[in-house]
Amino acid sequence: MARKQKKPLDLSAYAVPRHVAIIMDGNGRWARKRKLPRIAGHRAGAENLRRIINACVEFDIQVLTIYAFSTENWGRPEREVQGLMNIFARVLDQELDDLHAQGICIHHLGDMSGVSQNLQEKVMHALELTKDNQTLTLNIAFNYGGRAEILHAARAILSDGVSPDDLTEELFSSYLFTGGLPDPDLVIRTSGELRVSNFLIWQAAYAEYYPAPAYWPDFGREELFEAIVAFNKRDRRYGLVTEGADTNTS
Repeated sequence: MARKQKKPLDLSAYAVPRHVAIIMDGNGRWARKRKLPRIAGHRAGAENLRRIINACVEFDIQVLTIYAFSTENWGRPEREVQGLMNIFARVLDQELDDLHAQGICIHHLGDMSGVSQNLQEKVMHALELTKDNQTLTLNIAFNYGGRAEILHAARAILSDGVSPDDLTEELFSSYLFTGGLPDPDLVIRTSGELRVSNFLIWQAAYAEYYPAPAYWPDFGREELFEAIVAFNKRDRRYGLVTEGADTNTS
């Protein structure tokens, strides 16, 4: 059977966000719609990640952050949690060599506490193997929570004896898991939901949010393209006003 040709997508007229972050939502509903178990949706979601990584490379996005597993997700049924852990381990086993060959730099956001020793070792191996790659930085927010991240940074700052007079936003940002990386320009949440869900709540203070209607397993290259086009229609003012705007209105 002939391979399906990609539809040409031209971003030459658009500004491409440097950093795109995605809340990968809707795996369970995708599965339920097809009368499949929830874990089947998570497997489909994991398989979809490859498509999005390839699209980010194609579109020349520099940083992709994905919300893979939150600190709150431990409260899900034990069987589902274990299934997710197995999927993460399998993805690392199957995809790591190809990601490395493609020049993907894998970076972990979060805390490895509570994660099995075997999976921790797989993650650490992936980080070490890909640390010098430069095509795309892939941040995997795994056992991650935005509030927990801020607390982690605050404790590290206190431990280092930083004077309150020396503390700036830039210094605080350097203690976050994303230290040294640009803040996200665009945050996408699939499945049409509008919640922030404790994701990058410091870094995304001035990001543009885009609710994509597709469930995560159905969110592909063309949907990412549409999100970038929508991003270009936003007026990013960073708390200021656009030149020529009527400043007498509230």
